[in-house]
Amino acid sequence: MSDKLTLKRELSLSHVVTMGLSWMSPMIFFTSFGVLHEGSKGMLLAAYILAFIAILFTALSYAQMSKAFPVSGSAYTYVTKSMNPFIGFLVGWAILLDYLFSCIIAVLMFGINLHAQFTSIPSFVWILLCTLIVMIINIVGIKTSANVSKVFVLMQIVFIAGFCALLVYRALQDGFTAGWNPLAVKEGVPFSTILAGASLVCFSFLGFDSITTMTEETKHPKKTIPRAILIIVLMAGVMYFITAYLIQQMYPSIKSSNVDSAGFELMQVIGGPILSSIFTFVIIFSVLAQGMSSMTTVTRLMFVMGRTSLLPRVFASIHPKYRTPAFNITLMSVISLSAMFISLGTAIKFVNFGALTAFLFVNLSVIFHYIIHKKQRASRDLFIRLLCPLVGAGFVLYLIMLLDLSSLMLGAGWIAAGLIYYTIKRVKSASVSVAKVDEAV
Repeated sequence: MSDKLTLKRELSLSHVVTMGLSWMSPMIFFTSFGVLHEGSKGMLLAAYILAFIAILFTALSYAQMSKAFPVSGSAYTYVTKSMNPFIGFLVGWAILLDYLFSCIIAVLMFGINLHAQFTSIPSFVWILLCTLIVMIINIVGIKTSANVSKVFVLMQIVFIAGFCALLVYRALQDGFTAGWNPLAVKEGVPFSTILAGASLVCFSFLGFDSITTMTEETKHPKKTIPRAILIIVLMAGVMYFITAYLIQQMYPSIKSSNVDSAGFELMQVIGGPILSSIFTFVIIFSVLAQGMSSMTTVTRLMFVMGRTSLLPRVFASIHPKYRTPAFNITLMSVISLSAMFISLGTAIKFVNFGALTAFLFVNLSVIFHYIIHKKQRASRDLFIRLLCPLVGAGFVLYLIMLLDLSSLMLGAGWIAAGLIYYTIKRVKSASVSVAKVDEAV
């Protein structure tokens, strides 16, 4: 492997969009249905619309920064170049937490779902299998991963479309006469409850930012990445809105014995064992797709941090044949095996902290880059590059305040570890510089 090679630029707009949707996983609507339905007191559509509006502001900020800095690295690159290298390191360290545990969550969910279907086979066997598949596909090349992801994302979209069509058919068969006001508030449900539901629902949109780590492997990135970000958020929004609306209208008081399995129970109520079996099949492949996209994201971030010497230079190495960061992929595959020992709840807490920290600082980086440094202060700039990022930052800060204490403590511990690592690295760098000066003298 060599650090003089470059990543292979071969991703089109459709590739990038499907990689982002793979990371986001549209089927998350159903896997988190119970928690979200309960948290919003059945007002799922209103919660999704509010969450979409809030996330859209942050998505616009990512689009703005991807135009300014069309290189890989995501939030780490944007904050480093627009604000401060030290702050950039902390944000990069935080988003690394998000991306690391996203891989772990994907293989863990793969193991959980397949063990539930084939109880005689331990979950660690499925975790090993998933990790091996994801590792091989990612090493072979990002285009291979993107093409496989296309198939799995299409499966999810077809399932969601078919599910919605079934609900419409049932409504017509039953002479559905409920009101058509999608935002009609249930009696006794305060707006604060819908806001709380929106704060939970926001996590259904996480993943649109992941494609910014693939900038150096994307054709015409200045145009492609911003477009892909908005397409991903809009497509996810439309799928979530329609599905939430139909369920809310036809099954407004649906109950579940277990919030974690509510999506599966919903399938059994609506389509019986056939639909629930198809649902499980699609979920398994959606998790596999998420694993591939998550692996791509974290290994590219490691690559950029290695290239800038924040991580050891070996992280910036590229396989001479496949032109992928094979060392990073192999290392991350080994780390992913920790899914055998970590709980899903703990992993999700790490992801939430890392993602929200990055979102907050990317919003602020737009203001620093365009308004403060570039002094672009025309009316349009003040709206798009000052007001919109401020609204996005404000909502993200609100979400951070809603994180439970354990999430904040885990995140703070990770940041503390990063500070120790950064300090040691700076001390070593200063020692080497002094030694070189003494040698020259």
